[in-house]
Amino acid sequence: MKTFFKTAALAIFAAFALLTSCSNTKLLSSYAAPNSKLPKSSKVLVMAMMGDQDKKLRANMEKIMVESLQDRGINAGSAIEEFGIDALKSLDEKTAMKKIKDQGFDGAFTIALLDKTKESSYKRGGIGIAPYPYRFWGYYNHYYSNFYGRIYTPGYISDDNRFILEGSVYGLQADKLLYSAKTKTFNPSSPKALASEFTKKLLNDMYKNGVIAD
Repeated sequence: MKTFFKTAALAIFAAFALLTSCSNTKLLSSYAAPNSKLPKSSKVLVMAMMGDQDKKLRANMEKIMVESLQDRGINAGSAIEEFGIDALKSLDEKTAMKKIKDQGFDGAFTIALLDKTKESSYKRGGIGIAPYPYRFWGYYNHYYSNFYGRIYTPGYISDDNRFILEGSVYGLQADKLLYSAKTKTFNPSSPKALASEFTKKLLNDMYKNGVIAD
C-alpha cells in the first residue's frame, strides 16, 4: 500500500510539474505583411517601450530579444546599449531616424507594454481595435502619446497579474510594417521570465509566417 501511495504521489508531482512548466504566454493576434521576410543581412534595432516603473523588464526584453535574433543569424542591437535609456524620446522624427540609420540600422523591432493589470478576468477594452500605425516613428510616438500613462492606472486588486505586450517589426528603408503581434502573459514569475516567454512566442510565430528563417 505504501508503494502505491508513493507511486501515486510521484505521478501527481510529475503532472503538476508538467502543468507549471507550460507557457503562460498566449498569442492574441498576429499580422504579417505580404512578402515580409526579414533578410539576415538586416541590422535590427530592438526598442522596448516602457516607463520607469518597468526598467528591469525593459532591459530584459531588449537583451533577450537581441540575443535570440543573433542566435538566428540576424544582426541586432539594443536601443538602451546603442543610445541610452531615453536618448531618442526627446528627438523629432528626422533627427531620430538619422541617428538610427547612421548606426547602420535598417530595421526596428519595437516591444510595447500596452496593459498591466491586476483583475479577476482579462477585459480586452480597445487594445485590439485600433489599426496598427504602419510607419515606424508614427508607432513610436503613437505609443507614448496614447498608451503610456494609462497603462499604469490602478486596476482591480486580485491574485492575478496580466501583461499585454505588442511586438512590431519595421523595415526602415521603405518605412514599412513587416510584422506585428500581441500577447497576453498570465502571472510571470519575473521580468526575465516574461521577456523570455514573449521572445520565444513571437519568434516562433514569425518563423511560421516566414518573416524569419533558421
